[in-house]
Amino acid sequence: MNNIIEVTGVSKSYGGVKANSNVSLSVEKGGITGLIGPNGSGKTTMFNSIVGYHPIDEGSIKYDGQEISKMQVPQIARLGMLRTFQQTRIYGAMNCVENMLISLPHRKMNLWDALKRNTREDHERAGHLLEFVGLYEKRYLRSGSLSFGQQKLLEFAMALMNEPTVLLLDEPTAGINPTLINGLIDRLRRANTEFGITLFIIEHNMRVIMNMADKIYCLAHGEMLAEGKPEDIQDDQRVIDAYLGAH
Repeated sequence: MNNIIEVTGVSKSYGGVKANSNVSLSVEKGGITGLIGPNGSGKTTMFNSIVGYHPIDEGSIKYDGQEISKMQVPQIARLGMLRTFQQTRIYGAMNCVENMLISLPHRKMNLWDALKRNTREDHERAGHLLEFVGLYEKRYLRSGSLSFGQQKLLEFAMALMNEPTVLLLDEPTAGINPTLINGLIDRLRRANTEFGITLFIIEHNMRVIMNMADKIYCLAHGEMLAEGKPEDIQDDQRVIDAYLGAH
């Protein structure tokens, strides 16, 4: 098995509260891995630690065999690992194409100067990816006018613009109109199969993650509760109790 992410014995505390405690997990290259757990179980903290937003207190995080736990976010992004967020991070006053172009990692100048320096190839790629997520007809609309679900699709396309090797998605279906969810799932699967992008997904919609993931990890109270194939996790009494106990 070729794991592209290896998390070993990771702990992270905030002001004495342990968000993650001795957590170990792995993400197989080219696969789709799920991370579930009740609210406050430490899922987002784990994502933030993996991509460099918060330094860990203990343990090891490796990307393709390389230790990255001491690296900063830009360094990790250059290796090919990106994440999306529960709340979209787009430029609402810009249109969709401009959002795509400004998301390119080498744009280290003010926004308008950066837009002028994009190549014809950049514009073509932006158009192709907006078509891929179903937003091509809205490419010149101000992104702030899009529905929340469409903004999530735009953020997904912006991530793809960077040609990531691994994409960490934090609740991609949260807040999306149910009519858009199947389309988003289809595009995530296609990104995995057609573009070869490894996906690591936090998701509360159990139907979605059970149908997508090859392997699922479940956190509870910052600790690893269970891991296995979707059918095993679905029938695991510890997982059932953790979710029922959260309500």
